[in-house]
Amino acid sequence: MDSSILLDLVSKKMPFGKYKDRLICDIPEHYLIWFKRQGFPEGKLGVWLETMYEIRLNGLEHLLDRIKPKR
Repeated sequence: MDSSILLDLVSKKMPFGKYKDRLICDIPEHYLIWFKRQGFPEGKLGVWLETMYEIRLNGLEHLLDRIKPKR
């Protein structure tokens, strides 16, 4: 896996929809599942959302803890 994708997950925001302007890593699981069923968008956004889906599916959120911005 390209580690830059993990950095993108904690720094890039959703550009549209109900969760617009929310960090990709903070998008609720049910929304990621919806995308899985409907089809992920093309391009980088699709890669980010699908990666976040896989991270949640496999219980790997701890991978993002160290790099996630502190609030």
